[in-house]
Amino acid sequence: MFNWFSKKQNKQKQTSSFNTTSELLHVLAQSMDFEKQTFTNSHSQQRFWVSYIVPLVDFEIVQKNILPYLLHSPIETLDDIKQMIPVEDIIITSDVTTAEEKMHEGYLIVQFHEFASEGALIKAQRNVIRNVSIPEVEFSVVGPKETFLESLEINLHLLRKRIPCNKLTVKILKIGKLSKTKIAIIYLKGIADEENVNTVTQRISEIDFDQITDSSYIVQLISDNQKSPFPQLLDTERPDRVAAILAEGKVAIIVDGSPHALIGPTTLVEFFSSFEDYFLNWYIASFFRLIRLFSVAFSVLITPIYVATLNYHYELIPKDLLGTLITSRREIPFPPILEALFLELTIELLREAGARLPTKVGQTIGIVGGIVIGTASVEAGLTSNVLLILVALAALASFTTPVYKMGNTIRLMRFPFLLFAEFWGLLGVVFCFCFLMGHLLQLTSLGRPFLEPIYPLRVTDLKDALIRLPFSQQSKRPQHLRPEQPIRFSKKKAKQKKDIDE
Repeated sequence: MFNWFSKKQNKQKQTSSFNTTSELLHVLAQSMDFEKQTFTNSHSQQRFWVSYIVPLVDFEIVQKNILPYLLHSPIETLDDIKQMIPVEDIIITSDVTTAEEKMHEGYLIVQFHEFASEGALIKAQRNVIRNVSIPEVEFSVVGPKETFLESLEINLHLLRKRIPCNKLTVKILKIGKLSKTKIAIIYLKGIADEENVNTVTQRISEIDFDQITDSSYIVQLISDNQKSPFPQLLDTERPDRVAAILAEGKVAIIVDGSPHALIGPTTLVEFFSSFEDYFLNWYIASFFRLIRLFSVAFSVLITPIYVATLNYHYELIPKDLLGTLITSRREIPFPPILEALFLELTIELLREAGARLPTKVGQTIGIVGGIVIGTASVEAGLTSNVLLILVALAALASFTTPVYKMGNTIRLMRFPFLLFAEFWGLLGVVFCFCFLMGHLLQLTSLGRPFLEPIYPLRVTDLKDALIRLPFSQQSKRPQHLRPEQPIRFSKKKAKQKKDIDE
């Protein structure tokens, strides 16, 4: 595979802590997975030394494409190596920084003198990757079934395949003093706002962290408000979703070694939109989207309203329902807040246990544990059966959130609402909601308001927010992204073409 990164080395090249190549090899030799061998060319009788880090090198490439030519071809100089060996990437250099970097990427170095400063770096990289599989977190019944992998090159291939145009631009940065992780910034030139691209590039290039192992590190390091529980960059494992959002004028970030891409700037409503919505009829998609938004509100508010009503506002309960509530709580020794916290924490424990165990065991624990603990707690008089039903429905409703990280935030939000409801009743629920809205109004994603297009109100962007209108009504890209090319297609020409076809 062509080493596109080495051909486009960015300007943030790091300097090595070694002065010479021999000093570098001496330090590497202290590790038991480093190998240095001596060979003699059969034609010129020229001796040469081959050094490499064993786990990073593919020995099939070495045995078939490198060693036979080094041993039996007329090679006398380093330039002859470049001429004779059929390997795509060979670098002749005396730069110790380049040598250190490439050897940790799976290159071997060939020297004609054991302590020579100059050598030929030959690519023999071992690639251990899994096959492209179906999405696990964002699974959809209809639509593509491909997901990102831990290989940056394959992830870029999946995107290039979906956007085969010259506008697709990729910037590569290396971040992490120890990991030296490659991070790709992807956008459509001429469509994406350059200010958004520059913001992402600047924030990533200014990261001063030693180890970057996943895209989640980038989210936490470049988010506008790192103290907020709300994710401010959209996380996805679907290349088709990234391709579609790039076409809107957004910027994507892919981290080498991570099977997830980041997208920004993003808005709150996008976290409740499943990409499967775009594969369905717009009526059905809009209906499902509204159900998700209702489910989130229900999941957050139902148990706080239960606690507030029983403590302060029992007169709001209908008479027919009041008898049922009194009967269910007649033998409960705890106040409603302790009862609610006990069940909420039990649900969270079951959910965490199910997530950490193997799949089949985790599902069994979740189902059996929920039934056994719920039934036992009601029979023991620790909780009421009414609250048990409400907590179970709230937990079920929280699973409708398509994005996992936002689902975690929704789970967390219930607890401050419960505490406010215990202290001040429904007024406390309103206070907590006001605090939440104040926080959301202040949030930004890459400098763009997080509540767009609701606030500030952008009517044209509402066509794909709370509901999704037909594609024929979405001729413009989202205004809040300030795309350089705001028009996606001409509605007038599309209508004329449709009339001609009819």
